[in-house]
Amino acid sequence: MNLLRPGSGFGMAGWRLVCAAVALALWRPAESCPTACTCTGFRIYCADTERSIAAFPALSEPEMENITDIYIANQSSFSSINDKDLTFYRNLRNLTVTNTRLTYVSRKAFQNNVKLQYLNLKDNNLSSLSWKTVHHLNISSLLLSGNPLQCSCENMWMKQGRGDESEAAELMCVEEGGKRRHLSKLTLPNCVVPTVSLHPKSVTLMAGSNITLSCNASGMPTPDLNWITCPLNSSHEIVTTGQTSILRLKDLSSLDNECKITCSSDNTAGESEASLHLDIHFAPTISKLMDAISDHHWCIPFSVSGNPQPKLQWQLRGEPLIEGAFIRTRIHDYSEHEYHGCLQLDNPTHINNGEYKLLASNRYGNDCKVVNAHFMHNPWNDTTATDSLYYDPTTDDTPLEPPEDRVAVYVVVGIAVVTFTGFVLMLVVLKFGRNSKFGIKGPSSVISNDDDSASPLHHVSNGSNTPSSSDMNADAVIIGMTKIPVIENPQYFRSNSNLHKSDTFVQHIKRHNIVLKRELGEGAFGKVFLAECYNLNLLHDQDKLLVAVKTLKEASENARKDFHREAELLTNLQHEHIVTFYGVCVESDPLIMVFEYMKHGDLNKFLRAHGPDAVLMADGQVQQQQAELTQSQMLHIAQQIAAGMVYLASQHFVHRDLATRNCLVGENLLVKIGDFGMSRDVYSTDYYRVGGHTMLPIRWMPPESIMYRKFTTESDVWSLGVVLWEIFTYGKQPWYQLSNNEVIECITQGRVLQRPRTCLKEVYDLMLGCWQREPHSRLNIREIHNLLLNLAKASPVYLDILG
Repeated sequence: MNLLRPGSGFGMAGWRLVCAAVALALWRPAESCPTACTCTGFRIYCADTERSIAAFPALSEPEMENITDIYIANQSSFSSINDKDLTFYRNLRNLTVTNTRLTYVSRKAFQNNVKLQYLNLKDNNLSSLSWKTVHHLNISSLLLSGNPLQCSCENMWMKQGRGDESEAAELMCVEEGGKRRHLSKLTLPNCVVPTVSLHPKSVTLMAGSNITLSCNASGMPTPDLNWITCPLNSSHEIVTTGQTSILRLKDLSSLDNECKITCSSDNTAGESEASLHLDIHFAPTISKLMDAISDHHWCIPFSVSGNPQPKLQWQLRGEPLIEGAFIRTRIHDYSEHEYHGCLQLDNPTHINNGEYKLLASNRYGNDCKVVNAHFMHNPWNDTTATDSLYYDPTTDDTPLEPPEDRVAVYVVVGIAVVTFTGFVLMLVVLKFGRNSKFGIKGPSSVISNDDDSASPLHHVSNGSNTPSSSDMNADAVIIGMTKIPVIENPQYFRSNSNLHKSDTFVQHIKRHNIVLKRELGEGAFGKVFLAECYNLNLLHDQDKLLVAVKTLKEASENARKDFHREAELLTNLQHEHIVTFYGVCVESDPLIMVFEYMKHGDLNKFLRAHGPDAVLMADGQVQQQQAELTQSQMLHIAQQIAAGMVYLASQHFVHRDLATRNCLVGENLLVKIGDFGMSRDVYSTDYYRVGGHTMLPIRWMPPESIMYRKFTTESDVWSLGVVLWEIFTYGKQPWYQLSNNEVIECITQGRVLQRPRTCLKEVYDLMLGCWQREPHSRLNIREIHNLLLNLAKASPVYLDILG
C-alpha cells in the first residue's frame, strides 16, 4: 500500500500502468455480444433457449466485418430479417437461422452480403420467400424445408433449387385447404417463369457504326423488361412496347468495346435474361510510353489500345529491333480496354542506349511513339576517370567516382586469384583425402549434393552430412523421386548400422487381399492405385478398407533393398497428421506399399477447388461450384500441418519438400502430410531443374537451402510459412508472377511474399517469423503450432459446406 501514497515514487507512469492493467482485465472480445450468444473472432453462436434474442447482435462495425459464420437456433423472439439487420456483416459466408419464429425475410435482407454461400432457414414459420432476396448471391446450399410455405406463384422458383437438388425435391407447400403437396410437382395457372430472347445474339462492328438490339419476353404474369448495361459512351435510346423492347446505339464509341448488354425479364415467378458483349473494332492508340525503369530487369513501360489486338514492333535508332532471350516485349495486364506491358531488357549496356520507337498496328490503322533510354555510359569513349559505367536515373546524373588509386584494383584482383586457387586446392584435399564414408563432421543438419536435394523426409543424424552420390550403394532409401542416403540415428537404429530396431515390424499383406480399383497417378518410382484391402488386422469393424497402393517399377536387387529400408523407415512414422503406412506386399513383382487413402486428394487442388477461382480450375468441365473455405477452416488446416511437422521434428526428420501439393485431405477436413512422389510430375512447374535430373522446390526454400543446399528443421519452418501463404491464397503458386531465376534472386536478396488478401495480421506475422533470413531467428516449430492452435480455437470450424 505504501506504493500508492503521494511521494512514494510511484508517479503518473505507475498510475498509467495500473489503469492499463485494469482495462485489460475488463476487456473481452465482442463487448456488445448478447448474453444469449457466444461471439468469437469469426463466428456468432446463439442457441440458448432460456435467453432469446430478437435480432442479430449489434457488435462494433469492425467486429461485424470479421464475422463469417452466424448460427441462430431455438430463439422464440426471433421473427424477422429486415433490410439493414446484416448491413455490416459484409464477409458473412454461412448463415443458419433454424427452429425460430422467423416469418419474414426482406427482399433486401442480404443486399450487402455478396459472399454468402450457405443459407439454412429450416424449421421456421416462413410462408413465402421471394427469389429477389437471393438472386444476386452465389448460393451453393439453400435449405428451406420445415417451413409452412404456401402453394403460391411467389414460391414457384424454389422448384429449381439453389445448390441442393435433394432439398428442392423434398420441399412441401400448403394449399388453401391445408393440404400439403410436393412443391416440385406443383403447377399453377397464370404462373410461368419468364423467357427472353435477344437479337442479334452478337455484335461486331467498326467504331462509329449504328446498331439496333431487340429484346422479346414471355411469361405469366406479364413480365417487366429492363436493359442493364455498362456506362455507355455511345449515343443510345430505349423504346418499349408490350413485351418487346428496342435499344438503339448510335455512333459506337471505342470506349464501349467489351461492354456487356443484358436484357432482363422478371415477374413474381422468377426472372430470365439474355446478354451479349459489344465487339467494337478500332485503330490502335499508344496512350503511354515512359522512360526506362530498373526493377528485376530494365523495362520501358507502355500502354496500347486497339481492337483487334495491335501488333507491336520496336525500332532502336531508326533500325528494327530484333527481340530475343535478352530483349523482348512483355504484356503484363489487360484492363480498361488497354494492353499494359513493357519492353524488357536483361543487363543492357551502352550498346542499348538510344531512341526507342514503338509502332502499334492492326488492319484499321497504326500509331507510334518515341522515348530515349540511357542504361550505361560508353566505357571506350570515356577518357575521364570520373564517370561511373552504369547510369542511375534516380540521381542527378552525377556519376560515382572511381577509386583514387587504380593500382588498388590490381592488388584486389591478385588477392582474389590467390584466394580462389587456395580454395580449389582445399576442395581437392577434401574430395580425395577424407576417411569417413559420411564425409566431414558438421552441425546437426543435412547438406546434400544436387543429386538428392529434392527428396523429402530426410532423417537427420547428429553430426553427419549426407554422402555424395558416388557413395550411394545399398545404404540408400527411395523416398519421393530419388535415392537418399540412410543416416542411422540411435533413436531408431541399433549401433550396428545394418540392423534396425528389433521392434520395427513391417506388416506383410497377401497379394490376394489387394483389389485394384483405378489408377490415381504416376511418379518416377511407378504408379499409385486406389484399391480395396482385406484383412488388414486394424482396429476397424469393416473387413475391407480403401487404400492407396504404391508400386515399384524397378525390380533390381538394389531397388528391393531400398524398398525394404523405406518400408522400415515409414513404419516408424506413426502420427494422426502423417499419412498412415499399412504395410507391403512382396510376394511377386511389382513390389507394393500400402498407404491410407485420403478421399479429397492433395491439399493444393482442394484449396483451388474451394477458392474464388474454382471455375478457372475446372479444366473445361461443368462442375457444381464448391463453397469457399472460411478463415476458421483455413486455420484448422494450417494447425494440422504444423502438428505433423512438430512430430517429424521430434523424430529428427527433415521433410525438405513441404508444400500443399504434398499434403492430403480426408473426410471432415482432416489433413495429413504425405508424398507418393507424384508431385514432381503433376506439379512440374513448382520445381526448378538443376543439371540433368535434380528438381528443387525453390519457391518453398530458404536462402541457405538455395545457395548451399543446407536443409534443417529451420528450413522446414521456412517452407511451413510458405504453406500458410498457399492456404490463405487458396492454393496459388508462390511468386507466381516471377520466373524461377527471378524467384532465386528475390529470396536470396531478402524479399518475402506479400500478405494474402484474406489473411489475418496475426497469421501474416507468423509467416514473417518463419521467413527470418537467419535460421536461428525463425520461430520454433512447436511455437508455430501453439499459435495456430490458439487462433483455430478462437474460431470454431464450420464443416457443413464440405460434406
